[in-house]
Amino acid sequence: MPTFCAPDGTRLAYRTIGDGDPLLCIPGGPTDSRYLGDLGGLSRHRRLILLDPRGTGGSAVPEDTASYRCDRLVEDVEALRAHLGLARTDLLGHSAGANVAMGYAARYPRNIGKLALIGPSTRAVGIEITRATRLELARLRKDEPWFPAAFAALEAVSAGTGSDWDAVTPFFCGRWDGAAREHHAAGRPVNRDAVAHFGADGAFAPEATRSALAAFGAPVLLLTGEFDLNSPPRSTAELAALFPDATLSVQAGAGHCPWVDDAGRFAAAVAAFLG
Repeated sequence: MPTFCAPDGTRLAYRTIGDGDPLLCIPGGPTDSRYLGDLGGLSRHRRLILLDPRGTGGSAVPEDTASYRCDRLVEDVEALRAHLGLARTDLLGHSAGANVAMGYAARYPRNIGKLALIGPSTRAVGIEITRATRLELARLRKDEPWFPAAFAALEAVSAGTGSDWDAVTPFFCGRWDGAAREHHAAGRPVNRDAVAHFGADGAFAPEATRSALAAFGAPVLLLTGEFDLNSPPRSTAELAALFPDATLSVQAGAGHCPWVDDAGRFAAAVAAFLG
């Protein structure tokens, strides 16, 4: 894997798939970018440059665990852009990676052509997803065979009386089959420090980020799944309202990784937005 040097000297790795204009991709987790695959065939439209965040995949473990903070990761994205020699680039962030992408948009707005936020986490802008919203969305799956056990676990987690996130997992997928199970397992974070420090004190400045995004002039796509319990359509719509030029897309029948649930539909929607 090719590597480059982050501002603090940490060697970071990235993968390149496909041809065409570059699209920098920031995975969630924080975990390495393998679970993104080729984003449902999006690589047939764009050259995907998939970053392994520090301490994951092919990227080195940093000396300072504080550098795992979301706001610090923004500078890793900027270092990758400079390494590739791109004056401007389109940027895609998935899940927790959307927080990094929004931080980058706030700090380096002129370096972005178009911004795609997929199943976006909203921590960077302080939008909270309520227990009622999650439970209401979960009830849409009441006819699924796994629903009773998963919903009981979700109620317990939401109430703070349980922590069986594995039992809740089916709610994050458009369909809970062998492929979904395999993909979920492949995308699980393994670096506990990276996860623990990502949202540490100082990682997010919601008011400042909101203010910066209100002046962000580039087009933004916010795409989430109809059943995405991590990024419900309601909260994603609230996030979209913060941008001057935003397009909200809710992929029918999809969960948190919509390219897994319907690759063709996902790739077509993102490619059409990117142009």
